[in-house]
Amino acid sequence: MDLRSDFPFWLLDKGIIHSYPSLQQHIRTDIVVMGAGISGALAAWHLAHAGFKTVVVDKRHVGMGSTAASTALLQYEIDTPLTELINLRGERDAVRSYLLSLKAITDLEDICSQWPEVSFTKRPSLQYASYKKDVTALKKEFQLRKQAGIALQWLDKSTIKDWFGFEKEAALLSRDAAEVKAYSLTHALLHNCKQLDLEVYDHTAITRLEENKRGVELTTDEGKKIKARKLVIACGYESARYIPQKIQTLHSTYAIISEPANIEQYWHQNALIWETDRPYLYLRTTEDNRILIGGKDDHFASPRLRDKALHAKARSLEHAFHKLFPHIHFRTDFKWAGSFAATKDGLPYIGCLPGKPHTYFALGLGGNGITFSMIAAQIITRLALGIPDDDARLFGFNRP
Repeated sequence: MDLRSDFPFWLLDKGIIHSYPSLQQHIRTDIVVMGAGISGALAAWHLAHAGFKTVVVDKRHVGMGSTAASTALLQYEIDTPLTELINLRGERDAVRSYLLSLKAITDLEDICSQWPEVSFTKRPSLQYASYKKDVTALKKEFQLRKQAGIALQWLDKSTIKDWFGFEKEAALLSRDAAEVKAYSLTHALLHNCKQLDLEVYDHTAITRLEENKRGVELTTDEGKKIKARKLVIACGYESARYIPQKIQTLHSTYAIISEPANIEQYWHQNALIWETDRPYLYLRTTEDNRILIGGKDDHFASPRLRDKALHAKARSLEHAFHKLFPHIHFRTDFKWAGSFAATKDGLPYIGCLPGKPHTYFALGLGGNGITFSMIAAQIITRLALGIPDDDARLFGFNRP
């Protein structure tokens, strides 16, 4: 599956950080992880630190799928607003999902603190009302999040103008958000687990997968066998082939990034910015003083149509930015597109399918892929250790 256009910024910025061989012999291990993107890397890191002999395989190079195209905004806000999620899942489960996403940011910060090259940076996050009609719903969202114990502020029109330089009727300013280089983090997680006997194999496509009473057996495109007690499928949107029911819809999204500038702060604390409209526009800055803009999503996943639309979408993103910030010079340096999947409730799918007790899924679908992947890695590690985890129920395949 073609997950992204050519030349995403993060890949051009860092290139191939570490490379690994393909699998050339039969092996046995405790756990095998399919997928060497950010989801698979976080799962492998947690499992290896829990004492499991872990092997990671990917048909591409490490991080070369959707991870290389990720814009890596880390937010606790799920694509489905808390007000809507309560209607879908009930207040207890909806609030717990938001609080787990909030905790995931702190947990990611703890892990990333040992690797400066991943550029983990705490930021506030601003969500503004795209239209006047959105203010009432945004106010309710503010009240529900405050009741849940989440730290955030209500900003009125004058404060938004003073702090951010554009005019909108109202906004929520959340204290807890962050940005990271997902591609660099993926490499750091895998490379720094080598001392824990983690094995990584590039260019190793799995063509057959069987589960039996003792575990799983995988066969590669070159006929090599991997026998393991457990399997973690972390192939992102490509994981659908292993799931009998439809759990996702595929879309296309677009991003541009500016040339670097001699400006260290463009707006209040260089906060992450997004909006209430759907699909939403989002912005963030980078450590070298660029501005990254994403959005203008399409409801199709055709790589041909997606890549064909990229130039027009880039112009549309530039125009949207200039409407907000006519006083800030923006010249596109790089542009790219990628595919992403959405679920009906905006939550990930984590855990086992009925009748498949040895196979776990770590599917951080939607706009919160990295925080969801962190939650998945923690839940799956506890389940593999035999520790009951009530949170797994929130993201299971049999949820309403």
